[in-house]
Amino acid sequence: MCTPEHFGVLYEINSWMHTEVRVDLDLARSQWEGLRAGLAASGAAIELLDPVEGLPDLVFTANAGIVNGMQYVPARFRHPERQREVPYDVAWFDARGYTVDELPGVASHEGAGDALPFAGTLLSGYRSRSDVVTHGALSTLTRAPVRSVELVEPRLYHLDLTFCPLDERRAIIAPLGWDRYGCKVVEALVPEPLVLDDDAAFAFCANSVVVGSTVHMPSCPPAVGRRLEAWGFDVVVHDVGEFLKAGGACRCLTLALDVELHRT
Repeated sequence: MCTPEHFGVLYEINSWMHTEVRVDLDLARSQWEGLRAGLAASGAAIELLDPVEGLPDLVFTANAGIVNGMQYVPARFRHPERQREVPYDVAWFDARGYTVDELPGVASHEGAGDALPFAGTLLSGYRSRSDVVTHGALSTLTRAPVRSVELVEPRLYHLDLTFCPLDERRAIIAPLGWDRYGCKVVEALVPEPLVLDDDAAFAFCANSVVVGSTVHMPSCPPAVGRRLEAWGFDVVVHDVGEFLKAGGACRCLTLALDVELHRT
């Protein structure tokens, strides 16, 4: 995670961002700290990336890249506003002994924001912020099979706004965000999906973080909560409204370091 000392909506690179909307930085700090404390209370060990002035979206660490054991594949951001984050992300992982493997070519891929592990595969989104041509390279670098999903709803511009793995069989999904083929890919991959309606999808319910049996969510409609509880999960809702102004929520604010992709 990265503290939101320099967070703000300073440019517009997704449908949620409007520069005339001001961020209450004190409230953002409080909301971020609430999420950090909640994750820690569930058993997560939190490591921090130092914030950098002029990089307001560095706080959204999910987009920093793909972690696979001690391998790190840095993101290649589509927008220049975020490209300046990459050296800071790379330096953090390099200093901790990770092997840094760059994507070949010049195509874009925005890290764990557009690629999430599920049942031995890496489900990866493309169109708005990532290019499908990167998926073959990701599979080669990580030696894990990659399944591609086209993201067709501009407001759900990253995969992690439409998909949240819960365990080896279950995931929260928002099919509104995918094309027909993508829906079939996820249908074949996920035996027990929790399907979000449109309102829940646009409330970023899928942008949640699972720690053990606890699901940390930016919002949770009653029907979603009942299903999760029936499956044995505890739900904790965090107010991250200041970060929603930039199009990010709970998962966007974290990057899991305990990922070990299936080796083929």
